[in-house]
Amino acid sequence: MGPMDDSIIFDSVTHLTERQRGCAVLCASHGGIYAGYVAAKIGIRAIALCDAGIGRERAGVAGLELLEDLEVPAVAIAHTSARIGDGEDCMTRGIISCANTPARALGLAPGATASAALTRMSEIDKVAPPPPPPSRESRHVITYDGARVVLIDSAGLMADEDAGEIVVTGSHGGLLGGRAEAAAKASAYAAVFNDAGGGIDGAGVSRLPSLESRGIAGACVSAFSARIGDARSTYEDGFVSALNETARSRGGEIGQSCRAFAAAMAAAREDERP
Repeated sequence: MGPMDDSIIFDSVTHLTERQRGCAVLCASHGGIYAGYVAAKIGIRAIALCDAGIGRERAGVAGLELLEDLEVPAVAIAHTSARIGDGEDCMTRGIISCANTPARALGLAPGATASAALTRMSEIDKVAPPPPPPSRESRHVITYDGARVVLIDSAGLMADEDAGEIVVTGSHGGLLGGRAEAAAKASAYAAVFNDAGGGIDGAGVSRLPSLESRGIAGACVSAFSARIGDARSTYEDGFVSALNETARSRGGEIGQSCRAFAAAMAAAREDERP
């Protein structure tokens, strides 16, 4: 199986299936705990992810540590070298910024290309690692100052029932594969993401224009204010670093806390109701 095989290169770790069990893959997701857990649950043998700016408490690469405990080689691609959310770009331009101990044992280290890393990881025996420890619930609905807010650790968990809601995610704000339709799986009233450090081509906030075209108020919080992959941290710790015009028109501001942003969106939605 060559490294350019389209069955091992993905825009998101949430696109993995049982078909990839025991394989080495490249996923352009952030390298946080949630992504590491999803990869481990599938039974990935080795993986390349994105470092998402590394960010608060090194959350952008925390999944590498989870995988290390399972003896799974894992590396992270520098957000300044390739677009987060774009598997092909990560494969073409990606440069490794972090590697866990099992990956280093394979000779992989910062400075290697993503393509070389995937080639090397694809050479190891195709076996599945042990399952990860149980994960905490990754979807919550909270009410704050009368506003209903949906918290989801991954944008992939967004559902039809979230239409018209204020949704706060732990996901990065990058378009998956550059596809506008991938910006949000539901027509939320407002959606918040993590800016993943911005990164090359402004990839970490590239969902915002596509959300704008759908009338969704979109915002990103700084990766250095909140732990990527953790919606509770987005909501409780995050400060807005980027937003689209719809969000601005509804009371969103750069530097605003995510809590204040959600409250502003709730007030704007109430004002719009007949």
